[in-house]
Amino acid sequence: MKKTTIFLLFSILFLPACEDVLNKKPLDIISDATVWSDPILIDDCLNQCYGEMNFAWETQYDSPLRNFNGISQYSWFEMTHSINIADEATKGWTGAPKTKDITIAGGVMEWWGYSTVRKLNIFLEKMESLPLPAAYKSQRIAEARFLRAFCYFNMVKRYGGVPLITKAQQLTESKEELYRKRDKEETIYDFVLSELDVIIPILPETTTGTDAGRPSKYAALSLKSRASMYAGSIATWGTVSLDGVVGIPQNKALSYWQATYSASDSIIKSVKYALYNKSSDKTANFRNLFLDEGNSESIFSERFDGVSGKGHSYDMFMVPKTYHVWSAGQQASVYLNMVESFDKIDGTSSVIDRTKITAGYLWTLDELWGNMDPRFKASIYTQGTSWMNGTAVLDYHYAIITPTGQTNVGSYKGVLCKSPASVARPFGVLKYLDEVDRSKIMERNYSDTDYMIFRLGEIYLNYAEAAIELGKDADALWAVNELRKRAGVAPRTSITRDLVRKERKVELAFEGNRYWDLRRWRIAKTELSKSMTALTLVLDGSSYVEGAYNPSTAKYKIVLINNVDGVQQVYFDDKHYYLPITLARTANNPNFVENPGYQ
Repeated sequence: MKKTTIFLLFSILFLPACEDVLNKKPLDIISDATVWSDPILIDDCLNQCYGEMNFAWETQYDSPLRNFNGISQYSWFEMTHSINIADEATKGWTGAPKTKDITIAGGVMEWWGYSTVRKLNIFLEKMESLPLPAAYKSQRIAEARFLRAFCYFNMVKRYGGVPLITKAQQLTESKEELYRKRDKEETIYDFVLSELDVIIPILPETTTGTDAGRPSKYAALSLKSRASMYAGSIATWGTVSLDGVVGIPQNKALSYWQATYSASDSIIKSVKYALYNKSSDKTANFRNLFLDEGNSESIFSERFDGVSGKGHSYDMFMVPKTYHVWSAGQQASVYLNMVESFDKIDGTSSVIDRTKITAGYLWTLDELWGNMDPRFKASIYTQGTSWMNGTAVLDYHYAIITPTGQTNVGSYKGVLCKSPASVARPFGVLKYLDEVDRSKIMERNYSDTDYMIFRLGEIYLNYAEAAIELGKDADALWAVNELRKRAGVAPRTSITRDLVRKERKVELAFEGNRYWDLRRWRIAKTELSKSMTALTLVLDGSSYVEGAYNPSTAKYKIVLINNVDGVQQVYFDDKHYYLPITLARTANNPNFVENPGYQ
């Protein structure tokens, strides 16, 4: 009893002091009211959403696929997945995914963006009632709507119809609202396009200074150009299923193609941008297009500085074999099929004569790719490519033939039978690699090259594709020839759908478009199930003098490697035209229906 009395007295005496402590504002927490009254903090909220978009590498860093080929390092290699899952390249020095890695449990190329959508919905709801300067307020609202539209585009092109949620849901809402059904695919595309139509007149013509890296009206027009092209493709070649949750009725196709044509035409005719054309050296010009940041062709880029945590690892993983901090590199080895998609300068085919290969013909590198489309030389490194600012020449020879016809197993005339890089195939991705700033010590997350999300070259191709589908062949031919003229390749005299697609393949090679193009054209089942080919180069020992070996001037025998991905073919089935909603998501929401083929 005595102890109880003392305790009560102690409590009464110190109660005011406790109340003072409890009433103090925490020093490590910023209040909601403070955040939404300070433009700097408001911008930080929106910047977090920018950071979650993953524009550059087209995949989500927390994808459920964490292990393939025994390597639990999925988050390292996102920047190579969109190349290695397409028909552009195969895995390099470590495991990389193909379509077989997509199952009902999830897989590569996932992007389920509702966490970001919720943040953007909260941002938009808060901004509506804030007493902020009108110009600043309208621009930031337009930016948030641009990001939300991009989120939905990234999801609809993967999954088809998804729930269209445009307000921040609360736990007190009905089960129907909290567990939304999937909307139709057409509904999502129409929402994306309608949002862009609203914000295009609001966003500034250019973004500079502290707003550099934010979307302009032309970035919104570019997203409209791309999104309506995807919708037009689905309506033209897709199949409607699940009552429209996936697929778009074919009678809607022309309206989407017209939207692509008009949006692309507006960008081109604005003359705010121009095809990059600084150098008379066509190879150097096309290569510098991806290194000269903020150039005349760049409409919207994801910016990196490589210092403050905003860096990437593309250079580290894609440099040529052995020119790497771990003597690895070349995470993407380009297929011969992809190489032979590039024309020669005169417009003729670059496909290597198979009868000569069978006969053991000895090739010079000039015969093989001396007259190739300069975009090939600017996009792909191979045997004889100058490297490290001219201080090295890449060498992939796999063996040496001596004058007696024997394949040497040691060395010959002072040259090793196998070059150190011969473990890799002799084609790697050069596009976006910057030799000026790169060296063997480049490590993860230190690359600072910006990534162009939208560039004028793509807009010309979107325009050409829409023109073909609208029966405007002359417009399509003009657009394609503008790109070929910039590249230094002979112009086309006529145009077809297939030629537009071929131009798209080589102009946009390794920029993350090819996989999605094959899917939306509904030809991935054919193209991604083909047996792909690579080659090795056997050095002719008679073609060089001891002490003066130069990979660029020697001769080589070609050995083809068919079915380079192994006996088990990469198989793209009809169901892969949509990614699975996944078991986890359908379990969390009983109103979700799974995509066809995954049930």
